[in-house]
Amino acid sequence: MTCQVETARRSSDALSSVWGIVVACGVMLSALASGGLALPTEVEGQISAPPGQAIARVAARLEPEIQRAMLEGNIPSLVIALTDREGELWSGAYGQSNLWARTPASTNTVYLIGSTFKAQSTVALLQQMEQGKFALDDAVHDYLDDFDIQGEDPSNPVTFRHMLAHTSGMPGDFGPHLVWGETVPLRLETFLQDSLRVVTPPSQAVVYSNMAYTLVAYLVEKFSGVPYKQYIRDNVWGALDMGTTAFDLRPDMEERLSTPYVPNETGRNAPTDRLKANVWPAGIVYGTVHDQANWVRFNLGDGRWNGRRLLTKATLDQMHTLQYEQFVGQGLGGGWGYDQPGYGLTWWTSSREGEQFFAHSGSLPGYTAFASGNKTRGFGVAFLTNGNASHVHLVRLTTRALDLLAEELGESRVGPASREPGL
Repeated sequence: MTCQVETARRSSDALSSVWGIVVACGVMLSALASGGLALPTEVEGQISAPPGQAIARVAARLEPEIQRAMLEGNIPSLVIALTDREGELWSGAYGQSNLWARTPASTNTVYLIGSTFKAQSTVALLQQMEQGKFALDDAVHDYLDDFDIQGEDPSNPVTFRHMLAHTSGMPGDFGPHLVWGETVPLRLETFLQDSLRVVTPPSQAVVYSNMAYTLVAYLVEKFSGVPYKQYIRDNVWGALDMGTTAFDLRPDMEERLSTPYVPNETGRNAPTDRLKANVWPAGIVYGTVHDQANWVRFNLGDGRWNGRRLLTKATLDQMHTLQYEQFVGQGLGGGWGYDQPGYGLTWWTSSREGEQFFAHSGSLPGYTAFASGNKTRGFGVAFLTNGNASHVHLVRLTTRALDLLAEELGESRVGPASREPGL
């Protein structure tokens, strides 16, 4: 068993300090004979003094829960990062990213982040809204020149709010293609011309839709005049210092890519096919847990990052606000929810004892991700795994991690997100 120690430096407006270090070394467990599962080989810790001892206690109390979840969920590897509004607090890596090669997972291992990306695309679209390109309750068809929404009743149109709250009536859709197969995903325009449709009228029910976020990508490109992938790279990932998140893997990221696993008929983890999809803007995206921590951290704040404003506070708050009370509890996977669970603008949103939470999962064959935050207290957590359909375990770990942070640190020492008039 080895432990890797990292140091880091971060600053706030009033204080710049060198971080302390805590290393919580995982207890090596035997592989499950039925699952081919190997557990912790390293844990990296990054913490800040003076609350360093509190973060160490959080890590020590959380680690047995992580080990149990990996055993119960047959998860080959799991990486985690804890954050507050100021920066990353701690990160850990457990298990093996490649079971055949016995490659230890690292917090720099690359995973598919899946639908945790959807809200990142939403930020790009809402930036266009803030520039006056559209309003949330506008009919989307008014902005489509190249194709129509098949099956839509013009007297009951799909709005941007419907689209971002999964109440548009557009279907899930996927359109898989093997990464090394002979077919490739369709161009955005071609896919939407052929397939864009509603299967139920808007506002009737929650219908989780990957197709809707393919349309989001098209609209970002149309409104901005910039190719969608480039817009995301420059105005979302680049703006949030997410340098190891990508649609298309760079060679340095491919070198660190985890293998996707799905249990076979005997229950043992077996490698599975890597996929692309026609709806690739809905979540065929790769990244690291450190970038995911940045993403969660941004959502804990007021729409700014390192002095640059990406969204107004009012718009970011709308992303975390329940949009349709009549659909509470519909369409949310993995057992998520405290009180009033439902969709904000893409994010899942809920509350507990007066505190506000946001969350979203990501899932493709052989990968499960989860990102969440306690907006009230200013703490968040991100998970990436190469385990299949591991939502229920990550939801439980998320609840435990956020509760431990609240118990050990109270409210984020940076305080509530700033409330600036008119922002």
